Amino acid sequence: MSHGTVVDLFCGAGGLSEGFRQAGFRVLAGCDFDDTAGKTFAATHPEATFLGGRIQDVTVAQLLRVTGLKPGQLDVLVGGPPCQGYSVYNHQRGVDDPRAGLFREYLRLVKGLKPRWLVMENVAGLTSIADGGIIREIEEGMTSLGYKVDYKILKAEEYGVPQERRRIFFIANRVGAPIEFPVPTHGKNLKPFVTIWDAICDLAPVENGGKEEPQKYVAAPRNPYQAELRGNRTTAPNHSAPKLGSVNLERLKHIPSGGSWRDIPYDLLPEGMKRAKRSDHTKRYGRPRKTDLACTILTKCDIHWGAFIHPEQDRAITVREAARLQSFPDSFEFSGSRTEQYTQVGNAVPPLLGRAVANKLIDIDALKADKAVA
Repeated sequence: MSHGTVVDLFCGAGGLSEGFRQAGFRVLAGCDFDDTAGKTFAATHPEATFLGGRIQDVTVAQLLRVTGLKPGQLDVLVGGPPCQGYSVYNHQRGVDDPRAGLFREYLRLVKGLKPRWLVMENVAGLTSIADGGIIREIEEGMTSLGYKVDYKILKAEEYGVPQERRRIFFIANRVGAPIEFPVPTHGKNLKPFVTIWDAICDLAPVENGGKEEPQKYVAAPRNPYQAELRGNRTTAPNHSAPKLGSVNLERLKHIPSGGSWRDIPYDLLPEGMKRAKRSDHTKRYGRPRKTDLACTILTKCDIHWGAFIHPEQDRAITVREAARLQSFPDSFEFSGSRTEQYTQVGNAVPPLLGRAVANKLIDIDALKADKAVA
């Protein structure tokens, strides 16, 4: 049974739409400028049409044609306009950055498609840019098109994702339904957080710089998380480690579980880090404990920038391990070069977080239908 239809703007590899699909929605189309991510989306969403190219060139007529819908019939328009122009790391460019205007393209398509619900996600740092100016513009834009809107910062780990990740979600509708956000399922007095080791311990050991080929699992699924992400697969794709140079391998030998750059002997530190305060760069060259949550998965799982060293092996985490920490099923095979694969994983909304949001919309719609009947 389908709970409704979805179009995903700025879909990337399809993390948000995968969450909606897992909740029972039918994904009809996805749009993205990144053709390599589009290949991943197309391969993993065979029921949907992928539209490449600039969002500015995507028309309402085109989306109605490929979905077979009329204005007002689409149930949910989802998407995360790229945020580099207004991420927490880029205060200078703020509102004037052309990329910051991409949410206006989202609103342009809302105006023509008239979906029942809107779900837009972005970096949590959006709240601090231009004193909240972008937040206000998004709210005012949605309100002016007849939508009731609210937003909240959600923590991925509270919904079963084995990673500390904060994202802002705007939820809006034009059908008079209340706006509610999913209630956390994991954390204190709830289910325990899913740890790094819960997520990856069934994946085969791999060599630093080993060759790219699907790897057999080393054990039966050891917990429900692994069982769900594996499905009926017998091998894990995208599970090969990038090649680290000899000086980095030497550094890794000194970093214990829970350790970081501070454990590297001074003479082995990169030049730029020899002057660093010990209170700085806390995640650099981090080797997380098995019982930790992963740090935020970035578009580069570079050990120089974060805690991306494998808990046991002297290597960086693989694309598949990063995907597991983002809650992607192993059936997702990421296209392109390894660099492009890491980018697709790091840019994505964790599917389990998307699914929690999707399930909340289903609950609200069911409640609204019950009230209408009553």
